[in-house]
Amino acid sequence: MTVALFLQSAVGGVLLGGIYGLLAMGLSLSWGLLKLVNLSHFALAFLGAYLTYQLGTVHGVPAYLSALLIAPLFFALGIALHSVFVRFKVKEFASLLVTFGVTILIESLIQWIWSADFLRYETPYAQTTIRLGPIFVPVLDLSAFVCAGVLAGAAWYALNKTMLGKALRAAAHDAPVASAFGINSTRVSYILAGLCSATAGIAGVFIALIGTLAPSQIEAWIGVVFAVAIIGGLGSPIGALGAGMLIGVAESLTMSVVNPAWAPLVAFSVLIVILLRKPVI
Repeated sequence: MTVALFLQSAVGGVLLGGIYGLLAMGLSLSWGLLKLVNLSHFALAFLGAYLTYQLGTVHGVPAYLSALLIAPLFFALGIALHSVFVRFKVKEFASLLVTFGVTILIESLIQWIWSADFLRYETPYAQTTIRLGPIFVPVLDLSAFVCAGVLAGAAWYALNKTMLGKALRAAAHDAPVASAFGINSTRVSYILAGLCSATAGIAGVFIALIGTLAPSQIEAWIGVVFAVAIIGGLGSPIGALGAGMLIGVAESLTMSVVNPAWAPLVAFSVLIVILLRKPVI
């Protein structure tokens, strides 16, 4: 391996980590603060990707306008889904089963509307790159990484520096005590659930721009993003982005140095090593 190839692989892995972190962010916050394992997060992301494809190819809507439309729509979908959890008092393990069913429903809906064929959203800037010496940086991948960094930073600031964020953390730590101090745990949980779904929609926009779409790919993302969420620490948006970069670089280097077929094993190998070194996460 040459130095240029190593650097190109590392840069590609870091940028891939932005997508992983963006997808894991909502799952991490939902799991860590709401105690809900929302598998439908992945299906919502691909629903957002297909909506971006539809708006762009059929109606000529630019991707950034699609994001502005999809984010509030998915915020409302997240609130609607969370109202079901609240109404029926769904707990952590049950949420895994319920949202798995929601995932199957969304996947079937996508296949019914757009078919199971592979689709590609071609844009004028799909092949645009920035050259930094021997390194080529794809503009779309860089945009996804920057968006993930901005959202992770904003989420960290909101959780640690605002009253709403402190209320969320207090309710997650001990809801009865938080309620005794006047915090409406249910109300703040709706806000967080909506924001988590909105991040899934935004991730879907970048998935449409960067990747090839097929309903069957939903399951392919679940394993690696689960590993990213756990490695980064539940409820930690910055941790999710950092873990995404770690997994992305490890996968990219594995594909370049060893064999592309080994890449899917990387995320779980890193997860196992970290769990062995640090049993309590």
